[in-house]
Amino acid sequence: MTRRLRIAMLAHSTNPRGGVVHALALSEALCDLGHEVIAHAPDASGKGFFRSARCELRGFPVSPAPSDMTAMVEQRIEDYLRHFEQPCATEFDLFHAHDGISGNALATLKERGKIAGFLRTVHHVDAFTDPRLMDLQARSIDYADVLVTVSDHWRGHFRELGREAICVGNGVDMVRFRPDRDETDHRLAVHLAVGAGPVFLAVGGIETRKNTLAILKAFAQVRILRPEARLLIAGGVSLLDHSGYQAEFNKELNGSPHLASAVSLLGAVADEDMPALFRRADALVFPSVKEGFGLVVLEAMASDVPVVLSSIAPFTEYVPPDAAVWCDPLKPASIADAMLAALSENVRRRSVKAGRKVAARHDWRSTALAHLPAYHALLDQTETIHA
Repeated sequence: MTRRLRIAMLAHSTNPRGGVVHALALSEALCDLGHEVIAHAPDASGKGFFRSARCELRGFPVSPAPSDMTAMVEQRIEDYLRHFEQPCATEFDLFHAHDGISGNALATLKERGKIAGFLRTVHHVDAFTDPRLMDLQARSIDYADVLVTVSDHWRGHFRELGREAICVGNGVDMVRFRPDRDETDHRLAVHLAVGAGPVFLAVGGIETRKNTLAILKAFAQVRILRPEARLLIAGGVSLLDHSGYQAEFNKELNGSPHLASAVSLLGAVADEDMPALFRRADALVFPSVKEGFGLVVLEAMASDVPVVLSSIAPFTEYVPPDAAVWCDPLKPASIADAMLAALSENVRRRSVKAGRKVAARHDWRSTALAHLPAYHALLDQTETIHA
């Protein structure tokens, strides 16, 4: 693509969630290819994006969020619409949404004739209990002119529904995520004070989709054989309401003081500390029951950390058998067996070597280049309509 594009990249928040991480890294890679990308997101905290970037960032203020999740989502859509009501905000060649909130805002702008069309990256499809949320999710997808997915699994999902999507994959920065230690490692180790370990790391917070309760139950079994083991749970800054699941998790955790003392709930970890956090772990435990791709899998593999992984798609699409320690995510005993196996030197050596090759095949430049056909398709479509 020789034409320099001005692209509006839209995320649902400024927090370090997978879709936001992907959107920022993609924006930077597109800028490196010579395009102008401005990343937008509602900034509820007023602190801006969770990290700086090699592209322009526009976090905009939002209205106070209602306690009801559906009302909050609708409020965020309205916040986005107010942001793009400014004349200069719609002076872009392309609009690219990465979530249902920004996708609905763009769908409304399209209905009003403010923009010609938009792309929507669907990282995964949620199953909400509220019909209104399901309708909003569907609208953000149905109104999109071009669909993008990060895995063949979800591209196949849409194909079954009669929609074609372009699969772009994911990337990892292997300069940043690497096995070599630096000055942050000692500082983080002192802060965590986890002892000799072994240390298991789960990333994504306490959520049903992340299968955190099953991880906890598996860890309890691991502690029978490895009483010195520790479990770190990082992340979890989500707009969705996971309070019911979190209450169930806390009940399980607090029911055993011996177990609770071995589990650290880290919450959101500073972006600059994430590479050292991976390196501190003896294994990443990622038995998710639903994922779009699983960015942290690549980050762990680039850091030479073994990965305990669900034997489901999309993981089975891009991770070869010897690059992970596989488990049945629905069986805590299977997760526990995989966690213990990941500590074996032979298993570790094999999975780390194969995992490094997997990570090396996924770079952000390739991910950005994979978007260009989607951008071409939308530009051709909108220019034909307005010809």
